[in-house]
Amino acid sequence: MKFNYKKLKKNNLPYIIAEIGVNHDCSLNKAKKLIFYAKKGGADAAKFQTYKAEKLAKLDSKAYWDTNKEKTKTQYSLFSKYDKFEKSDYRKLSKYCKKIQIDFLSTPFDLDAVDLLKPLVPAFKISSSDITNYPLLKKISKTKKPILLSTGASDINEIKNAVNILKKGTKKIVVMHCILNYPTKDDDANLNMILDLKRNFPNFILGYSDHTLPDKNMLNLTSAFLLGAKVIEKHFTLNKKLKGNDHYHAMNFIDLKNLSKNLKKISKILGVKKNKQVLKSEFKSRKFARRSIVALKNLRKGKVIQEKDLITLRPNSGISAIFWKKIIGKRARKNLKKQKSILWSDIY
Repeated sequence: MKFNYKKLKKNNLPYIIAEIGVNHDCSLNKAKKLIFYAKKGGADAAKFQTYKAEKLAKLDSKAYWDTNKEKTKTQYSLFSKYDKFEKSDYRKLSKYCKKIQIDFLSTPFDLDAVDLLKPLVPAFKISSSDITNYPLLKKISKTKKPILLSTGASDINEIKNAVNILKKGTKKIVVMHCILNYPTKDDDANLNMILDLKRNFPNFILGYSDHTLPDKNMLNLTSAFLLGAKVIEKHFTLNKKLKGNDHYHAMNFIDLKNLSKNLKKISKILGVKKNKQVLKSEFKSRKFARRSIVALKNLRKGKVIQEKDLITLRPNSGISAIFWKKIIGKRARKNLKKQKSILWSDIY
């Protein structure tokens, strides 16, 4: 699966999405600054959210986030604060992303948003909240673009149903583990669910969309990578202390740099070889750290060799110690000195 600037393969580094969402506070300059630092921090994509409040939630729709962190009581009230970007703004952001070579992504939350974003994005992201939104799934599927599907608050049957709808348009689907809590407690992250997604969706790339509070080592995200997530998404801000929406559980620039560095190191450590084999760098060790069969004392020509006559010592310069049993009972073809590595030509 290829987006604009990175191809996803099973052995590649994960594709990192800096989820800016609406942390730009409807400021184009702030949005560009977030994109710049997302690129500088090592992200492969800068992602936004595209919606109009009236097409997303009823006036009295209740909050489902931690109201101690975000005090707005209704979804409509919160979303209406951040829905001021228009098509021209998204075009400018997309253009800026191309300029600095980072993928521009945005999650559409209504059918008009799909049409708006289609010429601007290399792939579509679908929010966990819309995994049962049939009209939206169908519309996005028809674009035939790659799709990133978050699966928060859903069961396997709901995910399968969504995938069946989406794959009518494209087989390029990333199934992303997600917990739909803001913030998600570490005890609720349940990264082992990635393994269940792997069992149920063996032919699809897997990902992880994270809402936990970041730690300095970004262990939740690196752990998700180790479990098989090839796409990593995390909310991104320049200041975690800012009020509003998604700042408080987002990663900042330092977090993103640490994540990128750690993922590169982990990927290097994991390596590219899947089958156990001898590496070129081990050839020397294989020869000098392994043992061969050596005469423990002087042995006369014709001597029937017994176990008490032999010892295994480094290096592996004669008959390998693995053939110990085959040597016992053989006769010496010539006089063999103590400490002599025995060769096949020395015995009969």
